[in-house]
Amino acid sequence: MKNKSLVSISDFSKEDILRILVEAEKFENNPNTRILEGKVIAMLFFEPSTRTRLSFETAVNRLGGRVIGISDAATSSSTKGETLNDTIKMVSGYADLIIMRHHIDGAARYASEVSAVPIINAGDGSNQHPTQTMLDLYSIKKTQATLENLQISLVGDLKYGRAVHSLVMAMSHFNPSFHFVSPPELQIPDSYKLLCNKQGISYKQYVEISEAINKADILYMTRVQRERFTDPVEYEKVKNTYVLKNAMLENSKQNLRILHPLPRVNEIDMDVDTNPKAYYFEQARNGVYVRQAIICSILGLL
Repeated sequence: MKNKSLVSISDFSKEDILRILVEAEKFENNPNTRILEGKVIAMLFFEPSTRTRLSFETAVNRLGGRVIGISDAATSSSTKGETLNDTIKMVSGYADLIIMRHHIDGAARYASEVSAVPIINAGDGSNQHPTQTMLDLYSIKKTQATLENLQISLVGDLKYGRAVHSLVMAMSHFNPSFHFVSPPELQIPDSYKLLCNKQGISYKQYVEISEAINKADILYMTRVQRERFTDPVEYEKVKNTYVLKNAMLENSKQNLRILHPLPRVNEIDMDVDTNPKAYYFEQARNGVYVRQAIICSILGLL
């Protein structure tokens, strides 16, 4: 895996995924080492981020590396008309690794083709978010003691949700059953249903969230993303379609855990936060250890 970019979760084999999860557990037990001493990691965030950017920065800092980069496209030369090609070629001369978020689908793949150093995709438009998926898998395995044969309910924006797309692809290695819950306007793209069909993975589609809660081992909530809509009227129609409340979990499985890639808006009521089945804040914390493992693996340090 050394010097190999991570653009899509499909860049990792099942064996790669499992190995990263083992290494992440080691970092959770000992997150502070000097394994990245002397390494410079560039963070290029052309789209807003809180958890992803800060957890990557925390991962690097805890391992003794140095961080350079931009956290706002408005402070970069892209505002002057510099192309992504030129930005990546320039920054790859400064750093050992580039971590990039971009609003355009496919930008990370393009960057990996012109960069002299590996690229980690921290989210490209509505396309992919592979490191989010890796921390999701770590959280699922940690709470369920397995990744195999689980009932996974995914709720909300399944059309534009890059974390959902990556998670479906990754979980396809582990024989899940999917329950897709969304308004008709935000159904999961056909390409992911074709993937399920090709691999013999069971899935059902619902409009009502109540139909998918009690079946689930993992309830994966997502927000409806205003920034993906070109028409504000269409966003207003669907923005509060699903709101998970504590009372709705009364008959759910004992082992159920609720995940969310965050940020949340209204889709999980705050009364769920104190329920022991809520795991989204722990899930976010797991991102540090998983990203430590991914960075070190790509740099050939594990």
